[in-house]
Amino acid sequence: MKRNATPPVLKQVVHIIDDDEAVLDSLSMLLDSVGIKNAIYSNAQTFLDTHQGESIRALAGCIVLDVRMPGMSGMECQQQLEQLKCSLPVIFITGHGDVPMAVEAMKKGAIEFIQKPFREQELLDCIQHALELNKAEHERASRLLDIDKRRKSLTKREKEVMQRVIAGQANKVIACDLNLSQRTIEIHRSNVMDKMQVNSLAELVTLALIK
Repeated sequence: MKRNATPPVLKQVVHIIDDDEAVLDSLSMLLDSVGIKNAIYSNAQTFLDTHQGESIRALAGCIVLDVRMPGMSGMECQQQLEQLKCSLPVIFITGHGDVPMAVEAMKKGAIEFIQKPFREQELLDCIQHALELNKAEHERASRLLDIDKRRKSLTKREKEVMQRVIAGQANKVIACDLNLSQRTIEIHRSNVMDKMQVNSLAELVTLALIK
């Protein structure tokens, strides 16, 4: 049975957005020292202008975002990211944070809120967690896309047979209901198993239930 090729390695980048040049340089050097690819931006608008349209939804990695910046604030940037359907995990850093701001940021999806000055290891641990979350989300999205492609490869009749098979109907019953020969149903069923890339009814039911 044909199986999909090994998926390409996910190229994750940590996007650091801060108006403090010293912070940008120090964080970039920190990530370089542990082999984590990164990119720096002196303000939120530059990041948004650099990654427009579909490209921002295709990004992998995470964002380290300062809260208080001239122009667009970190919180406003977070709102923009949500509207653009950007799935990158956000880690907020700030020297002026307070509890209400942290709560608001977390409610809107930020995974962490760290106050300056922070320990380097604390930030690295948060970034590693964010990258793991992002990797898991990309793998889930990739799997859903693959399953959707398999479903779309089925003919209308094969989809009909598949629904009846996962409902527990025997080939003989399906053949009678559809006014087809049992042999024809067996062929359709075999095609379904092949196109859906499964070896058992249990696997087929599992895939069919995934949304």
